[in-house]
Amino acid sequence: MNGFLFTDKLSDIDLDLNELSQLEAERQARRLIMIPSESIAPKAVRQLLGSPFVNLYAEGYPRAETRTQTQAEILDLPTQLGYYRRYGDLRYYKGVDYVNVVEALARRRAAELFAANTLAPEDLWVNVQPLSGAAANNAVYTALIKPGDTILGMNLLHGGHLTHGSPVNRSGMWYNALHYTVDPETECLDYDQIAKIAEENHPKVIIAGYSSYPWIPDWNKFKQIAESVGAYLFADVSHIAGFIAAGLCPSPVGIADVISFTTHKTLCGPRGAVIITHNKDIGEKIDKAVFPGEQGGPHVNTIAAMALTFELAKSDQFKALQAQTLKNTAALVEAFQKNGVRVPYNGSNTHLMLIDAKSFRGLDGIPLKGDMAARILELAGIVANRNTIPGDASAFSASGVRFGTTWLTQRGFVETEMVSIANLITELLRATTPYLLCAQVGKKTHAKVDFETLMNVSMRVRELADSKPAMDPTTVRHGLPHYVYLDDEYEGEQAAFELSGEKVRSYLIDLLTSDVEALERGESQPTLMHTSMGDVSGVLTCLDPNTFVLTVPAEKAGLAASWMNSISDGYICYDPDICHQIPGPVRILPAKPITPSQLIGDPICIDKPYFVGMPKPEEVQKPALPEFTWQEPEDQPLKRTPLYEVHQALGAKIVPFAGWEMPVWYSSILEEHKAVRTAAGLFDVTHMGVFQAEGPNASVFLDAVCANDILTLELGESLYTHFLDPQANVIDDLLIYRRAPETYLVVVNAANEAKDWAWLNAVREGKVLVDPDRPWVRAPGRKVILRNLKDPKEGADMRADIALQGPKSREILLKLVEPADARQILRLNRNQLCEVKVAGINVIVSRTGYTGEKMAFELFVHPDQAVALWNALMQAGEPLGLKPCGLGARDSLRTEAGLPLYGHEMGGELNLGVGEAGFLIFVKMNTTWFIGRSAFRERERNRTGVVVRFRFNEKNVRMAHLGDLVVDDKGKVIGKVTSCAIDQDGWLTGQAFIDLKAAKEGNTIYIYQSTSDKPQKPLAELTIGDRVILPTAATILPRFMK
Repeated sequence: MNGFLFTDKLSDIDLDLNELSQLEAERQARRLIMIPSESIAPKAVRQLLGSPFVNLYAEGYPRAETRTQTQAEILDLPTQLGYYRRYGDLRYYKGVDYVNVVEALARRRAAELFAANTLAPEDLWVNVQPLSGAAANNAVYTALIKPGDTILGMNLLHGGHLTHGSPVNRSGMWYNALHYTVDPETECLDYDQIAKIAEENHPKVIIAGYSSYPWIPDWNKFKQIAESVGAYLFADVSHIAGFIAAGLCPSPVGIADVISFTTHKTLCGPRGAVIITHNKDIGEKIDKAVFPGEQGGPHVNTIAAMALTFELAKSDQFKALQAQTLKNTAALVEAFQKNGVRVPYNGSNTHLMLIDAKSFRGLDGIPLKGDMAARILELAGIVANRNTIPGDASAFSASGVRFGTTWLTQRGFVETEMVSIANLITELLRATTPYLLCAQVGKKTHAKVDFETLMNVSMRVRELADSKPAMDPTTVRHGLPHYVYLDDEYEGEQAAFELSGEKVRSYLIDLLTSDVEALERGESQPTLMHTSMGDVSGVLTCLDPNTFVLTVPAEKAGLAASWMNSISDGYICYDPDICHQIPGPVRILPAKPITPSQLIGDPICIDKPYFVGMPKPEEVQKPALPEFTWQEPEDQPLKRTPLYEVHQALGAKIVPFAGWEMPVWYSSILEEHKAVRTAAGLFDVTHMGVFQAEGPNASVFLDAVCANDILTLELGESLYTHFLDPQANVIDDLLIYRRAPETYLVVVNAANEAKDWAWLNAVREGKVLVDPDRPWVRAPGRKVILRNLKDPKEGADMRADIALQGPKSREILLKLVEPADARQILRLNRNQLCEVKVAGINVIVSRTGYTGEKMAFELFVHPDQAVALWNALMQAGEPLGLKPCGLGARDSLRTEAGLPLYGHEMGGELNLGVGEAGFLIFVKMNTTWFIGRSAFRERERNRTGVVVRFRFNEKNVRMAHLGDLVVDDKGKVIGKVTSCAIDQDGWLTGQAFIDLKAAKEGNTIYIYQSTSDKPQKPLAELTIGDRVILPTAATILPRFMK
């Protein structure tokens, strides 16, 4: 028996991981990797990482005397083993005979490599156990200072590091972190400023060393500053350790009190870290801070690999590598500057440099952002990272792109090729158009690149990468989905691609000219794909609703694959409207060509509202469809919900609402309002409309009739959205819930149920106008199955909504479910749903609501079981403070929360749109088409007002009503009230539509209560004894309740 050893090769036991490893090796060979924090570890280093040392757990350190031993003495194994066996050591685990030797050797080699400024290796205290640079830096703080002490490091946005006092890092949370910056003019360190900050604040530690500042610090100046205030000088040289080791830049060893660095950047070793000091007392504190202070057992395999790295760093080859790295950086900087690209910090004398992405601008001068630039570069095969530069306000909106030259220098790239790379980067980014996402002006930018330029640059990048050796040469060169090029060759006369995924139907509808949704399983149609480099004809075959095969001529296959892949990626220009974004991503794989015996339909369907390269409206002669009209039925009898008799028994006040007899309150609005905010409230919302969209075209149809992005919904998620008419007027606001892969609940307002149902069916049947610019087109998704789940003919599938809202609502629900269902409910995040049994009743449980409560649920139940569910909830919830709540509290809660009511904050007499209501985030303007898109964009361009939330400055004032005038402090009318109700604290809170210029949080506005229904006499007609309405002051609150 061979025991239980796993001796098989990776390729024999885990094909998936083996393939991933091979793919990563291929990526590193075929891409130009320019991440400054990365390098190629030598084969021997990687061999040690996978050596038997990986098996050990060796808490503790080698004997102290080994710190001053030479390498020969450390490697005198008979002597070392003799001491170990006779005296043991301080490690907590035995079996570390050779671990002691390896760690002592790594420490000695590091000391020999970094000894400088008259210090000998024996003068240095080295710790090689930190698992990373962050762990090393935290250990330094732990050793030297206490929580709350002041540290001074470089601002992260100007080039510092997270562990130098960033507020999101432990160093900024535990310590009083202050920061210095660069001079705004020179963008270089201002030592006088640093000295001034130090003098004013007397930090305990001053940190020198950076992650993106590209110049070597002046260690002596930093030492003078530190000594002047009695601070420790801590040098983090992670990025420049290789140059220090090669003697190409000044060393802080012997100057700084503590030095830390990682071994995987310019040192080109494993992912480990080192701490060095020339002060024995500090060294002993560092050892204790690393272990047991920061971490447990060290990674002995990494320490062994570090020992080899330090030895390799003494070689002439390593020194030549470092020298060439510096030359390459200088060439890269010079080439960018010659190209007119701004280089922050005005250069570099290390391995890293940055460019200012704002050097590239698009429409209306909109600047390119670092993240967009880095993404587009990666599409072309150049790997870099976004980075902040001086002037940036946030790491989430970085303007810079950071490049490093170590990796490419290791592969043999020299100055001329760096110039070529700089030229390629410049060419690509000049072909990139940054733009503001529609309806989010000033908030978020995106970018798209010219397709032909992207293809040409990517092929030249491929040639550069292929021209140099790689550490792991690959014998297999993968194509789709990993790599695709314009000049890829395909055998035979035809080539084919399989396209699949949940968004593939929408993707193909927009990409191809043919009537994609007409295809049933097994059917084929002729089609055409318009690209910016020519048309590609083909045949599209439907394998199943979410899988298609496109067969094209082989000579066009490279173009077809590149175009489809680029559209899926989402970063190429393909339409004059740059905000257009075809749904994606989709899976694209090579397939066998299909030659069908029969083709269905024409290659071009002009009835589609959008496809890439569609003809201009004036080029099409087709009659316009009629506009949708709706007339509310008159004199309809009031309807009653399944819970009507329950409300009567509870003594509710019943009022007409939206054609229903509904409870407005049971006790009082304020009491019910407070119950929801402190415990829970139960609402009858069974009058709401509940539709269901089903089938493969359900998401396609809903995405066309809704303003929000239905295609983003994952299974078990919901979202808030709107039906817009072609002029962008709000037909209704609603919620959509994805129950199953092809099943969506559509819950609409009770007052609009009949209108919404008529609208959806008219759109589905292609009977009404959906696009004024192309008045003949039909919305996609016409094969969707629409069902009204309030209709008795739906039988067991009928659903009605009961809302359970408030902080104790989940606790109440959990009392009525089995453990397995309870786990599902507990896993629900906001806007998620599940289907469980509550009190033995089948219920769709959605964590949504209309009260502003974070813990809130809507429960969809069969109407026949609504009473049983209501009673069960009340019985379980009354001990926890649950109260039945009427429409009055529902309105006051949503008003307090800043939520809209159709007819007030949307639609209604003011005809407010989604933008006016302040709900732009729920409109998917970065898509190709939905009903009302074009008009909505125009409406947003001209919009002058927005709904705000306000609260009167005093209690016991008159209620405001819909239409009441709002004025500013100069008496100018700036808007009208849309809603008002009492809040949980007894204040009157409301919403009003006012001018954008006045809609600033904290502003004071003045409201004329009752002007909507009690008009005043003209001032000229007033006589003594007449009364005039005086406005009441109110303050604008944050848009939504926190």
